[in-house]
Order: sequence, then C-alpha cells, then structure tokens
Amino acid sequence: MQIDSLRPGGDITETYELYGDMLFKIAMVYLGNKQDVEEAIQETFMKLIYKSPEFSNQEHKKAWLIRVITNHCKNMQGSLWRKRVTKMEHMNDYFVEPSERTLMDSVMSLPFKYKSVIHLFYYEDYSVKEIAGILQINESAVKMRLQRGRKLLRMDLEGEDD
Repeated sequence: MQIDSLRPGGDITETYELYGDMLFKIAMVYLGNKQDVEEAIQETFMKLIYKSPEFSNQEHKKAWLIRVITNHCKNMQGSLWRKRVTKMEHMNDYFVEPSERTLMDSVMSLPFKYKSVIHLFYYEDYSVKEIAGILQINESAVKMRLQRGRKLLRMDLEGEDD
C-alpha cells in the first residue's frame, strides 16, 4: 500500500495537532483511561495513514476521524476483557473544576448510545444532522437519544424521577 503524504490533507502531524485533543476527549468519554484512549487514537491515525481516504474538506476529515475513533471505542468496549474491567483512576487529571468531573462521571455512566450523542452535541458542538451523519443513524434517532440521555442525566444529577 502506498502512502501519499504529498496529497493535500495527507500531513498526519498537522491532522494530529488539529484534531488530537478532540479525539482524546471523545475517546476518554467512551473508554475512561489514558492507555486505552492512546491506543484508540493510534489506531485511528493508523487507519488514516493506511486507508488514506480522500476528503472533500476539513469538516469531512473531522467527521471521518470521529466516526473511526467512535467505532474503535465501540469495538474496545465490546471486548470481553473490557466488559469486566473499568479503569478510571486518572480521570481527575483532565478536569480543572470538581463539578466538571461530576458531570463527566454522569455522562460516562450513561449507556453507550446516549453518551456518544450527548458528547458530540454538547462538547463538540455538532448539530443533530451532523451527529446523524457521523454515527450513521437518522436524525430522529439522534433526537430521541439526546432526549433520553438528558432525562437520565437529569435524574442522575438532581436525583429526581419525572
């Protein structure tokens, strides 16, 4: 397989500097520990290097990277070992305010399908339409997941039951 680093957008270092932090946060929401997150980011960039897809613009590239890391995180979550172990001991290193940690703990305790749309909508500022495209689900499913995720978060944070 030939790698075309001269093609526009083919510069991995620039791509990593541009999207590395965002991908780290997304993977941290799914996986909860630095080692797994670094592995997910490494796999995502390996796919970018070896598949070398053509992108119509930077937003297309960003959406592709989010889809790839999300799918990789899902695969890691589905592994038998991962189902039995949850490591979150270094999570405090990534938050300035304790309230941010409390909120993130609540988001991370959501079922996978809800926390993915909550993170993309509130932390990455994607629209419902964009999230539908990234996760390859329809817009009504995104809206329903946002609604149910918000309800679960509200119940968790406020201790209320509607």
